[in-house]
Amino acid sequence: ADGGSNLSLDSIPMGLPMSDPTAWATAMNNLGMAPMGMTGQPLLPDFDPALGMMTGIPPINPMMPGLGIVPPPIPPDMPAVKEIIHCKSCTLFPPNPHLPPPATRERPPGCKTVFVGGLPENGTEQIIMEVFEQCGEVIAIRKSKKNFCHIRFAEEFMVDKALYLSGYRIRLGSSTDKKDTGRLHVDFAQARDDLYEWECKQRMLAREERHRRRLEEERFRPPSPPPVVHYSDHECSVIAEKLKDDTKFLEAIQTLLTWIERGEVNRRTANNFYSMIQSANSHVRRLVNEKAAHEKEMEEAKEKFKLALSGILVQFEQIVAVYHSASKQKAWDHFTKAQRKNISVWCKQAEEIRNIHNDELMGIRREEEMEMSDEEIEDPSEMKETEESALVSQVEALKEENDSLRWQLDAYRNEVELLKQEQGKASRDEDTTKEQQMRLLQQALQGMQKHLLKVQDEYKKREAELEKVREDKLKAEALLENLKEQESGTSRVCACSQEKECPVEKTSSNSPVKSEREVLLVGIISTFLHVHPFGASIEYICSYLQRLDSKICTAEVEVLMTRLQNTFRQELSGVGASLEKRWKFCGFDGLKMT
Repeated sequence: ADGGSNLSLDSIPMGLPMSDPTAWATAMNNLGMAPMGMTGQPLLPDFDPALGMMTGIPPINPMMPGLGIVPPPIPPDMPAVKEIIHCKSCTLFPPNPHLPPPATRERPPGCKTVFVGGLPENGTEQIIMEVFEQCGEVIAIRKSKKNFCHIRFAEEFMVDKALYLSGYRIRLGSSTDKKDTGRLHVDFAQARDDLYEWECKQRMLAREERHRRRLEEERFRPPSPPPVVHYSDHECSVIAEKLKDDTKFLEAIQTLLTWIERGEVNRRTANNFYSMIQSANSHVRRLVNEKAAHEKEMEEAKEKFKLALSGILVQFEQIVAVYHSASKQKAWDHFTKAQRKNISVWCKQAEEIRNIHNDELMGIRREEEMEMSDEEIEDPSEMKETEESALVSQVEALKEENDSLRWQLDAYRNEVELLKQEQGKASRDEDTTKEQQMRLLQQALQGMQKHLLKVQDEYKKREAELEKVREDKLKAEALLENLKEQESGTSRVCACSQEKECPVEKTSSNSPVKSEREVLLVGIISTFLHVHPFGASIEYICSYLQRLDSKICTAEVEVLMTRLQNTFRQELSGVGASLEKRWKFCGFDGLKMT
Protein backbone atom coordinates (compact mmCIF):
# COMPACT_ATOMS: atom_id res chain seq x y z
CA ALA A 1 0.00 0.00 0.00
CA ASP A 2 2.91 2.36 0.70
CA GLY A 3 4.35 1.64 -2.73
CA GLY A 4 1.29 3.16 -4.40
CA SER A 5 1.83 6.50 -2.67
CA ASN A 6 5.51 6.72 -3.72
CA LEU A 7 5.09 6.06 -7.44
CA SER A 8 7.30 8.19 -9.64
CA LEU A 9 5.78 9.35 -12.88
CA ASP A 10 9.26 9.73 -14.39
CA SER A 11 9.65 5.97 -14.64
CA ILE A 12 6.32 5.39 -16.44
CA PRO A 13 6.63 5.39 -20.24
CA MET A 14 3.69 6.94 -22.04
CA GLY A 15 3.23 6.11 -25.71
CA LEU A 16 0.97 9.02 -26.71
CA PRO A 17 2.49 12.50 -26.29
CA MET A 18 0.39 15.56 -25.56
CA SER A 19 -0.30 17.38 -28.84
CA ASP A 20 -1.25 20.78 -27.37
CA PRO A 21 0.38 21.39 -23.98
CA THR A 22 -0.68 25.03 -23.89
CA ALA A 23 -4.43 24.19 -23.84
CA TRP A 24 -3.93 21.63 -21.12
CA ALA A 25 -1.85 24.07 -19.07
CA THR A 26 -4.62 26.69 -19.44
CA ALA A 27 -7.21 24.15 -18.20
CA MET A 28 -5.06 23.28 -15.20
CA ASN A 29 -4.47 26.95 -14.50
CA ASN A 30 -8.26 27.50 -14.35
CA LEU A 31 -8.41 25.03 -11.47
CA GLY A 32 -5.56 26.74 -9.65
CA MET A 33 -3.23 23.74 -10.21
CA ALA A 34 0.37 23.91 -11.31
CA PRO A 35 0.48 22.57 -14.94
CA MET A 36 2.44 19.33 -14.96
CA GLY A 37 3.48 17.17 -17.86
CA MET A 38 3.47 13.39 -17.93
CA THR A 39 7.07 13.31 -16.66
CA GLY A 40 6.21 15.39 -13.60
CA GLN A 41 7.98 18.52 -14.93
CA PRO A 42 6.12 21.87 -14.94
CA LEU A 43 4.89 22.93 -18.38
CA LEU A 44 5.17 26.61 -17.45
CA PRO A 45 8.37 27.24 -15.44
CA ASP A 46 7.27 30.70 -14.34
CA PHE A 47 3.78 29.58 -13.22
CA ASP A 48 2.46 31.29 -10.07
CA PRO A 49 -0.57 29.49 -8.54
CA ALA A 50 -1.69 32.72 -6.89
CA LEU A 51 -2.11 34.34 -10.34
CA GLY A 52 -4.52 31.76 -11.79
CA MET A 53 -7.64 32.77 -13.68
CA MET A 54 -9.90 31.52 -10.87
CA THR A 55 -9.19 33.62 -7.83
CA GLY A 56 -10.24 32.43 -4.41
CA ILE A 57 -9.15 28.79 -5.01
CA PRO A 58 -6.02 27.75 -3.10
CA PRO A 59 -3.28 26.19 -5.24
CA ILE A 60 -3.25 22.37 -5.31
CA ASN A 61 -0.23 20.24 -6.00
CA PRO A 62 -1.35 17.66 -8.61
CA MET A 63 1.52 15.36 -7.66
CA MET A 64 0.21 15.02 -4.12
CA PRO A 65 0.04 11.34 -3.06
CA GLY A 66 -3.42 9.77 -2.93
CA LEU A 67 -4.78 10.63 0.49
CA GLY A 68 -8.38 11.15 -0.63
CA ILE A 69 -7.94 14.94 -0.78
CA VAL A 70 -10.66 16.57 -2.87
CA PRO A 71 -10.09 20.09 -4.24
CA PRO A 72 -12.21 22.79 -2.65
CA PRO A 73 -15.52 23.44 -4.43
CA ILE A 74 -15.76 26.31 -6.88
CA PRO A 75 -17.93 29.18 -5.63
CA PRO A 76 -21.35 29.12 -7.35
CA ASP A 77 -21.22 32.85 -8.15
CA MET A 78 -17.92 32.51 -10.01
CA PRO A 79 -18.30 30.57 -13.33
CA ALA A 80 -15.28 28.50 -14.32
CA VAL A 81 -13.74 29.56 -17.61
CA LYS A 82 -12.92 26.43 -19.60
CA GLU A 83 -11.19 26.52 -22.94
CA ILE A 84 -10.99 24.22 -25.95
CA ILE A 85 -8.56 21.31 -25.55
CA HIS A 86 -6.95 19.99 -28.77
CA CYS A 87 -5.71 16.45 -28.78
CA LYS A 88 -4.11 14.41 -31.56
CA SER A 89 -7.25 12.54 -32.66
CA CYS A 90 -10.06 14.62 -31.15
CA THR A 91 -11.04 18.02 -29.87
CA LEU A 92 -12.75 18.83 -26.52
CA PHE A 93 -15.15 21.80 -26.46
CA PRO A 94 -15.99 23.28 -23.03
CA PRO A 95 -19.60 23.36 -21.79
CA ASN A 96 -21.69 26.48 -21.34
CA PRO A 97 -20.21 28.32 -18.31
CA HIS A 98 -23.66 29.53 -17.24
CA LEU A 99 -24.99 25.99 -16.83
CA PRO A 100 -24.79 24.37 -13.37
CA PRO A 101 -21.87 22.01 -12.79
CA PRO A 102 -22.55 18.35 -13.59
CA ALA A 103 -23.82 16.28 -10.66
CA THR A 104 -21.59 13.63 -9.12
CA ARG A 105 -22.22 10.82 -6.69
CA GLU A 106 -20.66 10.59 -3.26
CA ARG A 107 -16.95 9.84 -3.47
CA PRO A 108 -16.20 6.24 -2.37
CA PRO A 109 -13.25 5.74 -0.03
CA GLY A 110 -9.96 5.32 -1.88
CA CYS A 111 -11.57 6.03 -5.25
CA LYS A 112 -9.17 5.62 -8.18
CA THR A 113 -11.73 4.63 -10.83
CA VAL A 114 -14.02 6.96 -12.80
CA PHE A 115 -17.07 6.33 -14.93
CA VAL A 116 -16.98 8.07 -18.33
CA GLY A 117 -20.27 8.26 -20.23
CA GLY A 118 -21.38 9.99 -23.40
CA LEU A 119 -18.51 8.68 -25.54
CA PRO A 120 -18.82 8.77 -29.33
CA GLU A 121 -19.91 5.54 -30.95
CA ASN A 122 -16.73 5.47 -33.03
CA GLY A 123 -14.51 6.19 -30.02
CA THR A 124 -11.72 3.70 -29.34
CA GLU A 125 -9.57 2.89 -26.34
CA GLN A 126 -6.66 4.75 -27.96
CA ILE A 127 -8.72 7.95 -28.14
CA ILE A 128 -9.88 7.52 -24.52
CA MET A 129 -6.27 6.94 -23.48
CA GLU A 130 -5.18 10.02 -25.40
CA VAL A 131 -7.75 12.20 -23.60
CA PHE A 132 -7.40 10.89 -20.05
CA GLU A 133 -3.68 10.11 -19.91
CA GLN A 134 -3.15 13.84 -19.38
CA CYS A 135 -4.77 13.41 -15.95
CA GLY A 136 -2.24 10.84 -14.83
CA GLU A 137 -1.12 7.25 -15.21
CA VAL A 138 -3.95 5.04 -16.50
CA ILE A 139 -3.75 1.49 -15.20
CA ALA A 140 -6.76 -0.03 -16.97
CA ILE A 141 -9.63 0.92 -19.30
CA ARG A 142 -12.80 -1.21 -19.40
CA LYS A 143 -14.86 -0.05 -22.41
CA SER A 144 -18.43 -1.09 -23.01
CA LYS A 145 -20.38 -1.32 -26.26
CA LYS A 146 -22.90 1.22 -24.96
CA ASN A 147 -20.73 4.32 -25.25
CA PHE A 148 -19.29 4.33 -21.73
CA CYS A 149 -16.20 3.02 -20.01
CA HIS A 150 -14.42 2.76 -16.64
CA ILE A 151 -10.91 4.15 -16.23
CA ARG A 152 -8.66 3.23 -13.29
CA PHE A 153 -5.83 5.61 -12.40
CA ALA A 154 -2.71 5.00 -10.34
CA GLU A 155 -3.44 7.66 -7.68
CA GLU A 156 -6.53 9.20 -6.13
CA PHE A 157 -5.70 12.81 -7.03
CA MET A 158 -5.79 11.89 -10.74
CA VAL A 159 -9.55 11.25 -10.38
CA ASP A 160 -10.03 14.91 -9.47
CA LYS A 161 -8.29 15.93 -12.69
CA ALA A 162 -10.50 13.61 -14.73
CA LEU A 163 -13.66 15.09 -13.18
CA TYR A 164 -12.62 18.44 -14.66
CA LEU A 165 -13.47 17.06 -18.14
CA SER A 166 -17.09 16.30 -17.18
CA GLY A 167 -19.45 18.26 -19.44
CA TYR A 168 -16.98 18.69 -22.33
CA ARG A 169 -18.23 17.90 -25.85
CA ILE A 170 -15.86 15.61 -27.73
CA ARG A 171 -15.49 15.52 -31.53
CA LEU A 172 -13.33 13.00 -33.35
CA GLY A 173 -11.15 14.77 -35.89
CA SER A 174 -13.12 17.28 -37.99
CA SER A 175 -16.13 15.04 -38.56
CA THR A 176 -19.62 16.32 -37.70
CA ASP A 177 -21.26 12.91 -37.82
CA LYS A 178 -23.37 12.03 -34.82
CA LYS A 179 -21.37 8.85 -34.26
CA ASP A 180 -18.18 10.92 -33.97
CA THR A 181 -19.48 13.32 -31.30
CA GLY A 182 -20.60 13.04 -27.71
CA ARG A 183 -20.84 14.84 -24.38
CA LEU A 184 -18.56 13.46 -21.67
CA HIS A 185 -19.96 12.73 -18.22
CA VAL A 186 -17.26 11.82 -15.70
CA ASP A 187 -18.24 10.59 -12.24
CA PHE A 188 -16.82 8.60 -9.35
CA ALA A 189 -17.06 4.81 -9.73
CA GLN A 190 -17.13 2.25 -6.95
CA ALA A 191 -14.59 -0.50 -7.65
CA ARG A 192 -13.71 -3.47 -5.50
CA ASP A 193 -10.00 -3.07 -6.22
CA ASP A 194 -10.02 0.53 -4.97
CA LEU A 195 -11.91 -0.41 -1.83
CA TYR A 196 -9.56 -3.35 -1.19
CA GLU A 197 -6.45 -1.15 -1.56
CA TRP A 198 -7.99 1.51 0.67
CA GLU A 199 -8.83 -1.07 3.36
CA CYS A 200 -5.29 -2.48 3.12
CA LYS A 201 -3.91 1.02 3.54
CA GLN A 202 -6.15 1.68 6.54
CA ARG A 203 -5.08 -1.61 8.11
CA MET A 204 -1.45 -0.71 7.53
CA LEU A 205 -1.98 2.69 9.17
CA ALA A 206 -3.73 0.99 12.09
CA ARG A 207 -0.79 -1.42 12.45
CA GLU A 208 1.65 1.47 12.40
CA GLU A 209 -0.40 3.31 15.01
CA ARG A 210 -0.50 0.23 17.25
CA HIS A 211 3.24 -0.25 16.81
CA ARG A 212 3.88 3.40 17.66
CA ARG A 213 1.71 3.17 20.78
CA ARG A 214 3.47 -0.04 21.82
CA LEU A 215 6.84 1.66 21.46
CA GLU A 216 5.59 4.62 23.52
CA GLU A 217 4.31 2.30 26.26
CA GLU A 218 7.57 0.35 26.29
CA ARG A 219 9.54 3.57 26.50
CA PHE A 220 7.62 4.81 29.55
CA ARG A 221 7.49 1.37 31.19
CA PRO A 222 9.95 1.06 34.08
CA PRO A 223 12.81 -1.33 33.37
CA SER A 224 12.50 -4.79 34.84
CA PRO A 225 15.01 -5.78 37.50
CA PRO A 226 17.94 -7.88 36.35
CA PRO A 227 17.44 -11.63 36.69
CA VAL A 228 18.92 -13.33 39.74
CA VAL A 229 21.32 -16.16 39.01
CA HIS A 230 20.61 -19.64 40.31
CA TYR A 231 22.46 -20.93 43.33
CA SER A 232 25.68 -22.87 42.85
CA ASP A 233 28.94 -23.24 44.75
CA HIS A 234 30.71 -20.95 42.29
CA GLU A 235 28.01 -18.26 42.47
CA CYS A 236 28.00 -18.59 46.26
CA SER A 237 31.73 -17.82 46.43
CA VAL A 238 31.26 -14.85 44.06
CA ILE A 239 28.41 -13.41 46.16
CA ALA A 240 30.46 -13.94 49.35
CA GLU A 241 33.28 -11.84 47.87
CA LYS A 242 30.81 -9.14 46.74
CA LEU A 243 29.32 -8.99 50.25
CA LYS A 244 32.72 -7.96 51.57
CA ASP A 245 32.98 -5.13 49.04
CA ASP A 246 31.12 -1.93 50.01
CA THR A 247 30.46 -0.89 46.41
CA LYS A 248 28.86 -4.25 45.41
CA PHE A 249 27.10 -4.94 48.71
CA LEU A 250 23.61 -3.82 47.56
CA GLU A 251 23.57 -6.16 44.52
CA ALA A 252 24.93 -9.07 46.53
CA ILE A 253 22.48 -8.68 49.43
CA GLN A 254 19.55 -8.72 46.94
CA THR A 255 20.80 -12.00 45.46
CA LEU A 256 21.24 -13.49 48.95
CA LEU A 257 17.67 -12.49 49.89
CA THR A 258 16.29 -14.10 46.70
CA TRP A 259 18.16 -17.36 47.33
CA ILE A 260 16.86 -17.59 50.89
CA GLU A 261 13.26 -16.92 49.73
CA ARG A 262 13.59 -19.57 47.01
CA GLY A 263 14.45 -22.17 49.61
CA GLU A 264 18.05 -22.79 48.63
CA VAL A 265 19.08 -23.24 52.30
CA ASN A 266 19.58 -26.88 53.27
CA ARG A 267 21.99 -28.92 55.37
CA ARG A 268 24.66 -28.93 52.69
CA THR A 269 24.52 -25.15 52.04
CA ALA A 270 23.74 -23.96 55.58
CA ASN A 271 27.39 -23.14 56.41
CA ASN A 272 27.82 -21.12 53.22
CA PHE A 273 24.66 -19.13 53.89
CA TYR A 274 25.71 -18.55 57.50
CA SER A 275 29.04 -17.11 56.37
CA MET A 276 27.24 -14.81 53.89
CA ILE A 277 24.80 -13.65 56.59
CA GLN A 278 27.79 -13.01 58.89
CA SER A 279 29.40 -10.91 56.15
CA ALA A 280 26.17 -8.96 55.78
CA ASN A 281 26.07 -8.37 59.52
CA SER A 282 29.58 -6.91 59.42
CA HIS A 283 28.20 -3.97 57.41
CA VAL A 284 25.91 -2.86 60.24
CA ARG A 285 28.72 -1.01 62.05
CA ARG A 286 29.77 0.61 58.78
CA LEU A 287 26.22 1.82 58.12
CA VAL A 288 25.91 3.20 61.65
CA ASN A 289 29.18 5.11 61.25
CA GLU A 290 27.98 6.49 57.90
CA LYS A 291 24.73 7.60 59.47
CA ALA A 292 26.64 9.36 62.29
CA ALA A 293 28.86 11.10 59.74
CA HIS A 294 25.82 12.27 57.79
CA GLU A 295 24.17 13.51 61.00
CA LYS A 296 27.33 15.43 61.86
CA GLU A 297 27.36 17.01 58.41
CA MET A 298 23.71 17.88 58.81
CA GLU A 299 24.38 19.53 62.18
CA GLU A 300 27.24 21.54 60.69
CA ALA A 301 24.99 22.57 57.79
CA LYS A 302 22.30 23.59 60.29
CA GLU A 303 24.79 25.72 62.18
CA LYS A 304 25.96 27.38 58.97
CA PHE A 305 22.34 27.95 57.92
CA LYS A 306 21.46 29.40 61.32
CA LEU A 307 24.45 31.79 61.26
CA ALA A 308 23.66 32.89 57.70
CA LEU A 309 19.98 33.37 58.57
CA SER A 310 20.84 35.45 61.65
CA GLY A 311 23.13 37.65 59.50
CA ILE A 312 20.32 38.08 56.96
CA LEU A 313 17.92 39.05 59.76
CA VAL A 314 20.36 41.69 61.02
CA GLN A 315 20.52 43.21 57.56
CA PHE A 316 16.71 43.13 57.27
CA GLU A 317 16.45 44.92 60.61
CA GLN A 318 18.78 47.65 59.36
CA ILE A 319 16.80 48.02 56.11
CA VAL A 320 13.51 48.27 58.06
CA ALA A 321 15.11 50.85 60.38
CA VAL A 322 16.09 52.90 57.30
CA TYR A 323 12.48 52.78 56.06
CA HIS A 324 11.12 53.82 59.46
CA SER A 325 13.58 56.72 59.75
CA ALA A 326 12.66 57.85 56.22
CA SER A 327 8.99 57.75 57.23
CA LYS A 328 9.49 60.35 59.94
CA GLN A 329 8.19 63.85 59.26
CA LYS A 330 11.61 65.50 58.96
CA ALA A 331 12.51 63.47 55.87
CA TRP A 332 8.99 62.38 54.76
CA ASP A 333 7.87 65.90 53.77
CA HIS A 334 10.68 66.25 51.23
CA PHE A 335 9.63 63.18 49.17
CA THR A 336 7.08 63.30 46.36
CA LYS A 337 3.80 61.41 46.51
CA ALA A 338 5.04 58.59 44.25
CA GLN A 339 8.27 58.25 46.25
CA ARG A 340 6.31 58.05 49.51
CA LYS A 341 4.11 55.33 48.05
CA ASN A 342 7.12 53.29 46.91
CA ILE A 343 8.84 53.66 50.29
CA SER A 344 5.73 52.50 52.18
CA VAL A 345 5.33 49.47 49.87
CA TRP A 346 9.00 48.56 50.23
CA CYS A 347 8.80 48.88 53.98
CA LYS A 348 5.77 46.61 54.16
CA GLN A 349 7.42 43.95 51.98
CA ALA A 350 10.66 44.06 53.98
CA GLU A 351 8.78 43.68 57.28
CA GLU A 352 6.85 40.64 55.95
CA ILE A 353 10.04 38.91 54.74
CA ARG A 354 11.81 39.74 58.03
CA ASN A 355 8.97 38.24 60.06
CA ILE A 356 9.01 35.06 57.96
CA HIS A 357 12.77 34.59 58.44
CA ASN A 358 12.49 35.43 62.13
CA ASP A 359 9.79 32.78 62.63
CA GLU A 360 11.98 30.26 60.80
CA LEU A 361 14.97 31.06 63.02
CA MET A 362 12.85 30.80 66.17
CA GLY A 363 11.54 27.41 65.00
CA ILE A 364 15.11 26.15 64.56
CA ARG A 365 16.02 27.32 68.07
CA ARG A 366 12.94 25.64 69.57
CA GLU A 367 13.85 22.37 67.85
CA GLU A 368 17.38 22.60 69.25
CA GLU A 369 16.03 23.24 72.74
CA MET A 370 13.70 20.25 72.46
CA GLU A 371 16.55 18.06 71.23
CA MET A 372 18.73 19.24 74.13
CA SER A 373 15.98 18.44 76.64
CA ASP A 374 15.51 15.00 75.05
CA GLU A 375 19.23 14.34 75.28
CA GLU A 376 19.26 15.35 78.93
CA ILE A 377 16.41 12.99 79.65
CA GLU A 378 17.88 10.16 77.59
CA ASP A 379 21.47 10.63 78.84
CA PRO A 380 21.25 11.17 82.68
CA SER A 381 24.34 11.46 84.79
CA GLU A 382 25.63 8.67 87.03
CA MET A 383 24.52 10.53 90.13
CA LYS A 384 20.88 10.50 89.03
CA GLU A 385 20.84 6.85 88.01
CA THR A 386 20.50 5.60 91.58
CA GLU A 387 17.72 8.10 92.35
CA GLU A 388 15.80 7.32 89.18
CA SER A 389 16.02 3.57 89.75
CA ALA A 390 14.18 4.13 93.04
CA LEU A 391 11.56 6.37 91.40
CA VAL A 392 10.87 4.12 88.38
CA SER A 393 8.45 1.93 90.31
CA GLN A 394 6.58 4.96 91.68
CA VAL A 395 6.35 6.54 88.24
CA GLU A 396 5.01 3.31 86.74
CA ALA A 397 2.45 2.99 89.54
CA LEU A 398 1.36 6.60 89.02
CA LYS A 399 1.10 5.96 85.28
CA GLU A 400 -1.08 2.93 85.85
CA GLU A 401 -3.35 4.87 88.23
CA ASN A 402 -3.49 7.75 85.77
CA ASP A 403 -4.38 5.40 82.94
CA SER A 404 -7.10 3.69 84.97
CA LEU A 405 -8.59 7.04 86.00
CA ARG A 406 -8.45 8.24 82.42
CA TRP A 407 -10.23 5.11 81.23
CA GLN A 408 -12.92 5.51 83.89
CA LEU A 409 -13.38 9.14 82.86
CA ASP A 410 -13.71 8.12 79.21
CA ALA A 411 -16.26 5.47 80.17
CA TYR A 412 -18.31 8.03 82.13
CA ARG A 413 -18.17 10.44 79.23
CA ASN A 414 -19.32 7.73 76.84
CA GLU A 415 -22.21 6.84 79.14
CA VAL A 416 -23.26 10.49 79.39
CA GLU A 417 -23.12 10.88 75.62
CA LEU A 418 -25.16 7.71 75.16
CA LEU A 419 -27.79 8.96 77.61
CA LYS A 420 -27.95 12.28 75.83
CA GLN A 421 -28.30 10.54 72.48
CA GLU A 422 -31.06 8.27 73.84
CA GLN A 423 -32.93 11.24 75.29
CA GLY A 424 -32.55 13.13 72.03
CA LYS A 425 -33.76 10.12 70.05
CA ALA A 426 -36.74 9.66 72.42
CA SER A 427 -37.72 13.33 72.13
CA ARG A 428 -37.30 13.13 68.36
CA ASP A 429 -39.41 9.96 68.21
CA GLU A 430 -42.11 11.61 70.29
CA ASP A 431 -42.05 14.66 68.07
CA THR A 432 -42.22 12.52 64.94
CA THR A 433 -45.10 10.44 66.36
CA LYS A 434 -47.00 13.60 67.30
CA GLU A 435 -46.40 15.06 63.85
CA GLN A 436 -47.58 11.84 62.23
CA GLN A 437 -50.73 11.80 64.38
CA MET A 438 -51.44 15.42 63.51
CA ARG A 439 -50.99 14.65 59.81
CA LEU A 440 -53.32 11.65 60.06
CA LEU A 441 -55.95 13.73 61.85
CA GLN A 442 -55.68 16.47 59.27
CA GLN A 443 -56.03 13.95 56.45
CA ALA A 444 -59.07 12.40 58.18
CA LEU A 445 -60.69 15.85 58.59
CA GLN A 446 -60.03 16.67 54.96
CA GLY A 447 -61.58 13.35 53.92
CA MET A 448 -64.66 13.99 56.09
CA GLN A 449 -65.06 17.46 54.59
CA LYS A 450 -64.82 16.09 51.05
CA HIS A 451 -67.32 13.35 51.87
CA LEU A 452 -69.72 15.89 53.41
CA LEU A 453 -69.51 18.06 50.31
CA LYS A 454 -70.25 15.04 48.11
CA VAL A 455 -73.27 14.09 50.27
CA GLN A 456 -74.59 17.65 50.06
CA ASP A 457 -74.26 17.61 46.27
CA GLU A 458 -76.08 14.26 46.06
CA TYR A 459 -78.81 15.55 48.35
CA LYS A 460 -79.36 18.57 46.11
CA LYS A 461 -79.48 16.34 43.02
CA ARG A 462 -82.03 14.02 44.69
CA GLU A 463 -84.21 16.96 45.66
CA ALA A 464 -84.18 18.23 42.07
CA GLU A 465 -85.07 14.76 40.79
CA LEU A 466 -87.90 14.47 43.35
CA GLU A 467 -89.35 17.79 42.23
CA LYS A 468 -89.25 16.62 38.61
CA VAL A 469 -91.02 13.38 39.58
CA ARG A 470 -93.73 15.34 41.37
CA GLU A 471 -94.25 17.57 38.36
CA ASP A 472 -94.46 14.50 36.10
CA LYS A 473 -96.96 12.92 38.46
CA LEU A 474 -99.18 15.99 38.35
CA LYS A 475 -99.00 16.02 34.55
CA ALA A 476 -99.91 12.30 34.43
CA GLU A 477 -102.93 12.83 36.70
CA ALA A 478 -104.10 15.65 34.45
CA LEU A 479 -103.71 13.44 31.38
CA LEU A 480 -105.68 10.64 33.13
CA GLU A 481 -108.56 12.96 33.81
CA ASN A 482 -108.61 14.07 30.18
CA LEU A 483 -108.52 10.47 28.99
CA LYS A 484 -111.42 9.53 31.28
CA GLU A 485 -113.49 12.34 29.83
CA GLN A 486 -112.66 11.22 26.29
CA GLU A 487 -113.52 7.59 27.12
CA SER A 488 -116.94 8.52 28.39
CA GLY A 489 -117.65 10.33 25.07
CA THR A 490 -116.36 7.56 22.82
CA SER A 491 -117.86 4.54 24.64
CA ARG A 492 -120.60 4.14 22.07
CA VAL A 493 -118.20 4.22 19.16
CA CYS A 494 -116.00 1.61 20.83
CA ALA A 495 -118.98 -0.69 21.38
CA CYS A 496 -119.60 -0.77 17.66
CA SER A 497 -115.97 -1.24 16.74
CA GLN A 498 -115.47 -4.04 19.26
CA GLU A 499 -117.80 -6.29 17.32
CA LYS A 500 -115.64 -5.82 14.18
CA GLU A 501 -112.31 -6.17 15.98
CA CYS A 502 -113.20 -9.35 17.85
CA PRO A 503 -112.21 -11.74 15.06
CA VAL A 504 -108.98 -9.81 14.51
CA GLU A 505 -108.06 -10.08 18.20
CA LYS A 506 -108.77 -13.75 18.15
CA THR A 507 -106.52 -14.27 15.19
CA SER A 508 -103.82 -12.12 16.77
CA SER A 509 -104.06 -14.02 20.04
CA ASN A 510 -103.61 -17.24 18.09
CA SER A 511 -100.52 -15.94 16.16
CA PRO A 512 -97.40 -18.13 16.59
CA VAL A 513 -95.11 -15.02 16.65
CA LYS A 514 -95.34 -13.40 20.09
CA SER A 515 -92.82 -10.49 20.00
CA GLU A 516 -90.95 -8.20 17.69
CA ARG A 517 -87.68 -10.05 18.43
CA GLU A 518 -89.21 -13.31 17.10
CA VAL A 519 -90.36 -11.46 13.98
CA LEU A 520 -86.80 -10.30 13.38
CA LEU A 521 -85.50 -13.84 13.91
CA VAL A 522 -88.04 -15.25 11.44
CA GLY A 523 -86.99 -12.70 8.81
CA ILE A 524 -83.26 -13.38 9.28
CA ILE A 525 -83.74 -17.18 9.24
CA SER A 526 -85.93 -16.95 6.13
CA THR A 527 -83.26 -14.89 4.34
CA PHE A 528 -80.53 -17.32 5.42
CA LEU A 529 -82.49 -20.42 4.25
CA HIS A 530 -83.52 -18.73 1.02
CA VAL A 531 -79.88 -18.67 -0.10
CA HIS A 532 -79.52 -22.32 1.05
CA PRO A 533 -82.13 -24.10 -1.15
CA PHE A 534 -80.98 -27.55 0.01
CA GLY A 535 -81.56 -26.65 3.67
CA ALA A 536 -79.29 -26.23 6.69
CA SER A 537 -78.92 -27.86 10.10
CA ILE A 538 -80.11 -26.13 13.24
CA GLU A 539 -76.50 -25.82 14.48
CA TYR A 540 -75.46 -24.05 11.24
CA ILE A 541 -78.41 -21.65 11.54
CA CYS A 542 -77.67 -20.91 15.21
CA SER A 543 -73.96 -20.32 14.52
CA TYR A 544 -74.97 -17.67 11.97
CA LEU A 545 -77.47 -16.05 14.37
CA GLN A 546 -74.99 -16.04 17.28
CA ARG A 547 -72.67 -13.84 15.24
CA LEU A 548 -75.44 -11.21 15.38
CA ASP A 549 -76.52 -11.88 18.99
CA SER A 550 -74.57 -14.18 21.31
CA LYS A 551 -77.60 -14.63 23.62
CA ILE A 552 -79.55 -16.68 21.05
CA CYS A 553 -79.80 -20.40 21.99
CA THR A 554 -80.51 -23.43 19.79
CA ALA A 555 -83.66 -24.50 21.68
CA GLU A 556 -85.32 -21.10 21.26
CA VAL A 557 -84.70 -21.11 17.49
CA GLU A 558 -85.91 -24.69 17.07
CA VAL A 559 -89.13 -24.02 19.02
CA LEU A 560 -89.84 -20.92 16.92
CA MET A 561 -89.32 -22.81 13.63
CA THR A 562 -91.54 -25.72 14.72
CA ARG A 563 -94.36 -23.24 15.46
CA LEU A 564 -94.16 -21.83 11.93
CA GLN A 565 -94.94 -24.99 9.94
CA ASN A 566 -96.12 -23.06 6.90
CA THR A 567 -92.81 -21.12 6.75
CA PHE A 568 -90.17 -23.71 7.72
CA ARG A 569 -90.15 -27.45 7.06
CA GLN A 570 -87.86 -30.09 8.60
CA GLU A 571 -86.59 -32.92 6.42
CA LEU A 572 -84.49 -36.00 7.20
CA SER A 573 -81.67 -37.04 4.89
CA GLY A 574 -79.26 -39.94 5.06
CA VAL A 575 -79.48 -43.45 6.56
CA GLY A 576 -78.39 -44.82 9.92
CA ALA A 577 -75.48 -43.02 11.48
CA SER A 578 -75.45 -40.42 8.68
CA LEU A 579 -79.05 -39.39 9.40
CA GLU A 580 -79.24 -35.58 9.40
CA LYS A 581 -82.07 -33.13 10.07
CA ARG A 582 -82.27 -30.16 7.71
CA TRP A 583 -84.58 -27.14 7.80
CA LYS A 584 -85.87 -25.64 4.55
CA PHE A 585 -87.74 -22.44 3.74
CA CYS A 586 -91.26 -23.19 2.37
CA GLY A 587 -92.85 -19.78 2.82
CA PHE A 588 -93.90 -19.45 -0.82
CA ASP A 589 -95.71 -22.81 -0.75
CA GLY A 590 -97.26 -22.02 2.63
CA LEU A 591 -98.60 -18.71 1.31
CA LYS A 592 -100.55 -20.54 -1.38
CA MET A 593 -101.92 -23.03 1.13
CA THR A 594 -103.09 -20.36 3.57
